[in-house]
Amino acid sequence: MSEPVSVVGGGLAGCEAAWFLANRGHVVRLYEMRPVRRTPAHQTDLLAELVCTNSFKSEDPATAHGQLKREMACLGSLLLRCAAEARVPAGSALAVDREMFAGAMTTSVGAHPRIEIVRDEIVDIPAGPAVIATGPLTSAGLSGAVRGVLGDAGLAFYDAIAPILGYDSINLGIAFPAGRFGEDDDYLNCPLSRAEYGDFIRELRAAATYEGHEWENLPYFEGCLPIEVMASRGEQTLRFGPMKPIGLEDPRTGRRPFAVVQLRREDRGGQMWNMVGFQTRLRHAEQKRVFQMIPGLDHAEFLRFGSIHRNSYLNFPACLTPPGALPSRPDILFAGQLTGVEGYTESAASGIMAALNLDRVLRGLQPAIPPTTTMLGGLYRYLRETKAKHFQPMNSNWGLVDPLSQPEQNRDAKRRALAERALADFRRWLREGQVAAETGETGEAGTAARGHSGKACPGESRDRNPAVIPAEAGIQL
Repeated sequence: MSEPVSVVGGGLAGCEAAWFLANRGHVVRLYEMRPVRRTPAHQTDLLAELVCTNSFKSEDPATAHGQLKREMACLGSLLLRCAAEARVPAGSALAVDREMFAGAMTTSVGAHPRIEIVRDEIVDIPAGPAVIATGPLTSAGLSGAVRGVLGDAGLAFYDAIAPILGYDSINLGIAFPAGRFGEDDDYLNCPLSRAEYGDFIRELRAAATYEGHEWENLPYFEGCLPIEVMASRGEQTLRFGPMKPIGLEDPRTGRRPFAVVQLRREDRGGQMWNMVGFQTRLRHAEQKRVFQMIPGLDHAEFLRFGSIHRNSYLNFPACLTPPGALPSRPDILFAGQLTGVEGYTESAASGIMAALNLDRVLRGLQPAIPPTTTMLGGLYRYLRETKAKHFQPMNSNWGLVDPLSQPEQNRDAKRRALAERALADFRRWLREGQVAAETGETGEAGTAARGHSGKACPGESRDRNPAVIPAEAGIQL
């Protein structure tokens, strides 16, 4: 590999991308602008500094985050290796000593013989092949360069996210399909009586909110006010806003409800439904408590909680190719939160995927994305197929993957079945050579390459029976 590859951004996604590419034989220059240019969120100059929580969430394979970790393990994730070194007790969650973790990531990346860490700010799209993983605090210079390529509509700077609910947890005996004035039935509608609306407004106003970090407290846009802020402006504000009942008739009564909460389909399969206009800064427990007061949502499963915070992310389905590249430059791929994924592990996993596909592009191969029965495959389908005008960042959840061919009513059994199928299909994708490329590497690089070369993914024996990956990684396969 003669031409150096650039990785811009030394966060989780950037570190994973640099590690993967170097282990595939590429010479990598990893650019991190700190300490040359500081950010309002970071406290150190270490790579992969964890700005918010110190938890990478559950390791339980029956959870979406647990399954995502298993797929990352199959791809030789550096995050999982360093997290194992720095972990602290946290029940079923993988939590770490944040300084120890960042130190381990920095040491590992810096010690790799094919990675050069360059402390400098990049303000233009690189001329050569690159992974851009600069995160939600992308500098103004690079943001301007990206906007110059993608246009003003290609880059957002503020998240106003409404909760997403699992379809099979919505009470369809109450929620009814209809559009306003009978134009269509694309929405599900949760009707409220006058008394139910009054109770809801009272609890919404009293609920505890998350105010976020000082550096992300931006003035609210009138077009994306938190639902609790709207409620504070007057008893009837929501009835004339996102909860207006105009044009709708409750089939149970034959009359217009006093107020309505509308749910909009978030995916083609109809497994995920967005609470329209319900962007919020309520704490997660409060979102569950208050929003489950809404008729039809008393047992709703929250696949994603609502939030409002400062962020920079691309309109992936409108501006990027399926693997996340510039349409005019297949050798420029984006990764991490900049692509519209939410969460530490999601960002890191997208860094691996961007590196995997950049490696394939440079070898003259077609990009490869896992099947949509897997967590990574489902996440990438969301990124590329969501309607551009509704696109918002997404975390991993079981609503992203294909439903089971044989429906399972028990929620725990369903998740176990989804996890078993996801791991089997991910391993099959690897074994069948969808990401295979001969490198001739040996040693550590060769070991990492085998994680996606079709020979054997971590934790999988030659007889294809499930096993346990090295104990220090802490993940069951």
